Amino acid sequence: MKNFLGYKCSLCGAEYLPGQVTYTCPKDGGNLDVVLDTDAIKRKFQSEDVTSRTETSLWRYLPLLPVSEPEGDSTPLHASGWTPVFALPRLAAKLNLKHLWLKDESHNPTASFKDRASAIVVTRARELKADVVVTASTGNAGAALAGMSAAVGQKAVILAPKSAPQAKIAQLLVFGAKVILVDGTYDDAFDLSLKASDEFGWYCRNTGYNPFTLEGKKTAAFEIWEWWNEAHRHWHKKDSPLDNHPPLTIFVSVGDGNIISSIYKGFKELLDLGWIPNMPRIIGVQAEGSAAIANAFHADTESITPVSARTIADSISVDRPRDGVRAIRATRETGGTYITVSDEEIIKAIAELGGMGVFPEPAGAAAYAGLVRGTASGAVRSDDPILVLNTGSGLKDVRAAMQAVSSAPIIEPALEALKKIV
Repeated sequence: MKNFLGYKCSLCGAEYLPGQVTYTCPKDGGNLDVVLDTDAIKRKFQSEDVTSRTETSLWRYLPLLPVSEPEGDSTPLHASGWTPVFALPRLAAKLNLKHLWLKDESHNPTASFKDRASAIVVTRARELKADVVVTASTGNAGAALAGMSAAVGQKAVILAPKSAPQAKIAQLLVFGAKVILVDGTYDDAFDLSLKASDEFGWYCRNTGYNPFTLEGKKTAAFEIWEWWNEAHRHWHKKDSPLDNHPPLTIFVSVGDGNIISSIYKGFKELLDLGWIPNMPRIIGVQAEGSAAIANAFHADTESITPVSARTIADSISVDRPRDGVRAIRATRETGGTYITVSDEEIIKAIAELGGMGVFPEPAGAAAYAGLVRGTASGAVRSDDPILVLNTGSGLKDVRAAMQAVSSAPIIEPALEALKKIV
């Protein structure tokens, strides 16, 4: 933790030492950014000191993290991150794109991007000797917290809206967390978790509230950086036209805004260290029924008006985004934009990615649906290198997945019956 200097408010810019605050800015409630000592990191490390590490998890980036690596044997807490990137040549051809990839976060221990945040938050909770960690979740964040907590024997309490998909609730229960279903929305569960944290002294993991969630999620940007560098070396050997390509464009689905903010923070730290020459372009995708951040972006304001969210993509269904300001800046400061997609487009995207061997949850499919819209609207060009982020596994919401496909026929166990339908 020697590189952890403290925090800086994303709204007023106030700075705090590590022990002065825990969650948000006392002055205006703004989200806090963890501040690392980049000068000390630059003096001690070159980029090759990180990329040469053999660790195949987010812990390979320990020099850029504000926590110490957890001790003990290998557990799911040690295994988050280092997810694969797949090429999607057939979908690229369909969209008239030259270069298209997908980073598949379903390969994390509890099958979603949220494992990155929970691995760091649980580690931080152990450093603080917290008895209980609590979070509000529509499923993925809760499952990640429950799984990472179970790995090290940490007590966890999850408050989830009763409408959360059953597959996600099952994960919470199997991992042994104390699960309480709230008769209300995610935002209702969020508010209740803050009250519980204050009343009982529990350490709160909430996205867009605990600054350490961003620290786990930003590691995806570090992995993209490493993959992108390796892709460059591969193309150079082939004298690829990508030697003079536009910057990488990343499509990210957005709910409360924390994931897209973390991707931006990760790349910004690499830029500050001098390890990348420029920032990638980041494009946020929201469901039309949950588009508070997109609405503010297109209105050219950082004042976000809550909505009454309704979308099949439960992971990005948010009335009042808790990290909206940083999410707007992530796109605005990288030359990106916001795109909204319908539930019908999300369902279609599930099937299209499934045809490539990737089974996304609705929120993950939303990012690809945004790319489809983006190519049609001219938001991206055919020669733009594009990476789509799938945030979780379709097994988390089988009900939504079944809406994307036709029902399987039922036949007698006879060859003649099979011949009639093949």
